[in-house]
Amino acid sequence: MTRTAASTAKDFPLHSLPTRLLVGLTLLALAVVMGAQAAIASDDHAGQSIFTRNGIAIGGTDPVAYFTEGKPVQGSPEFSAEYMGATWHFANAEHRDRFTADPEAYAPQYGGFCAFGVAAAERKIETVPEAWSIVDGKLYLNYTLPTQERWNEDIPGYIATADQVWPTIK
Repeated sequence: MTRTAASTAKDFPLHSLPTRLLVGLTLLALAVVMGAQAAIASDDHAGQSIFTRNGIAIGGTDPVAYFTEGKPVQGSPEFSAEYMGATWHFANAEHRDRFTADPEAYAPQYGGFCAFGVAAAERKIETVPEAWSIVDGKLYLNYTLPTQERWNEDIPGYIATADQVWPTIK
């Protein structure tokens, strides 16, 4: 019998597949899911809660530059430091030294994950360097510029919610 895209499940019942093939497909699906979870966990540095790409915090953006330059600036591996299990890049040695002297003053809130996502969805969502704000001397990053617009609608309320739920998010 020839199978086509129009074949239905009743034309090709699952129980007719050899058991070894079914087991193999099930194991493959499980491996894909476990691999995805492992990749997410590795970028979270085993619970340290820092947003990274390939082990680099906040995608390599210099967190100090938001405060000194008033904009996101790409950091360099030449000027790097380790903090909370992640590597942080800086635009220059001065920024690196400022960060290492007081990382909590410059590191983004919620580990650099989307502040709106923490408050509204209670989960860790990646961020982009262009969606940012400094509120009461603290850096907050967001997923996209439209997400940043939503964040701007009630910053104090979202911060209060995010501060409450952040410790419970895994």
